[in-house]
Amino acid sequence: MPTRRSFVSSLAAGFALPAMNGGAFRTLFRAEERVRGLPAGTVASEEDYWAEISRAFDTDPTLVNLNNGGCSPAPAHVMEAMIRDLRFSNELPVEHMWAVLEPRIESVRRDLAQMFGCDPEEMAITRNASESQEIMIFGLDLRRGDEVIVTNQNYGRMLTTWDQRARRDGIVVKSISLGGAPSSDQDIVDRVRAAITPRTKVIEVTHITNLTGYILPVRAIAKVAREHGIALFIDGAHAFAHFPFVRDDLDVDYYGTSLHKWLHAPIGTGFLYVRRDRIRGLWPLMAAPSTMDDNIRKYEEIGTHPAANHNAIAVAVAFNRGMGLERKAARLRYLRDRWAKALLAESPRVKIHTPLDDRSCGIAMVQVEGLDSEKLGAWLWSKHRIRTTPIVHEEFNGLRITPSVYTRPDEVDLFVDRVKLAMKRGVAD
Repeated sequence: MPTRRSFVSSLAAGFALPAMNGGAFRTLFRAEERVRGLPAGTVASEEDYWAEISRAFDTDPTLVNLNNGGCSPAPAHVMEAMIRDLRFSNELPVEHMWAVLEPRIESVRRDLAQMFGCDPEEMAITRNASESQEIMIFGLDLRRGDEVIVTNQNYGRMLTTWDQRARRDGIVVKSISLGGAPSSDQDIVDRVRAAITPRTKVIEVTHITNLTGYILPVRAIAKVAREHGIALFIDGAHAFAHFPFVRDDLDVDYYGTSLHKWLHAPIGTGFLYVRRDRIRGLWPLMAAPSTMDDNIRKYEEIGTHPAANHNAIAVAVAFNRGMGLERKAARLRYLRDRWAKALLAESPRVKIHTPLDDRSCGIAMVQVEGLDSEKLGAWLWSKHRIRTTPIVHEEFNGLRITPSVYTRPDEVDLFVDRVKLAMKRGVAD
């Protein structure tokens, strides 16, 4: 696998990449020159480097977006690639979109498989994590009375999907609590293990929760699942391209994610990984012929759709590869610590529902006692144009804060300043 340095050098030498104009990666070249040879932890606070990265994004400087976990902007050159292909498609869709552009999905499959560390024949291109997870949830044969273990921090749409399957097929869904910030990884594994019975057929967990940003011990849970012959579904919506890992670090058979969050790909892109020997046993969400029973592409039988969106994924992969996930994760943790520790130092009223260590990354949740989290979030947006994510959960509440690689330190400092102001004056005005 190429290193970040060799990859950026190959770009400079004219390495051919799909859907890319001549100046698309100029910011990466300039940025790399500033920090070459420095460890990721040092680069995390090198503002000249991140200023160059930020220039790749065409964002509104009058708005502070701290909800990149919901859906992140794409770099300008990713958008340009998608728009160019949309226009080309529109000239003669049956030829340009179907015959010229759609076959390029195989290059996207190859690039994502290399990044995830799997065989391209195990990588399906989907429209988002929800579609990937619903393929898993509806695709596995289950019988009335079979049990499924989920957590109370699984994504809401996936819990709704399991509930529908329970109502329709008579399966039993058992939810375990993760609490706020779990005491340890082993505590989570023990909770999963305790919920297993002879009727347990599936466990579904998130790789990192979309609520508090806790990174679950997926490999340890996978070991427990394998010991009992249980299928393990991983919802990686917020994990892929957020922090570094590959498939073998997790030892999983099924994994779904969105790519419009942390990979910065166009909106409406995702992938589904299914280990090769599991493909036949997992039905597609939309029907495919029996000749495709062992073909990962059966999960892509969704009818007419734009090729431009998924082809631009390749440009987003190249951007992340040039930046480097080690640097990216270090930067996101640097920004997390900058705002979280500043607020913790301000008042004992501040509670962070996220461990400020390697068990989280760019997602963290803050609660201020005495302030309604939903009203605080609304006030930050309406009065100060700072977008956050109010979360109200059965076990905790607060604001989810998710900066990105284009976020400036002064923007998170502004968030801190305005929360301090709200603590003093309230949010009535």
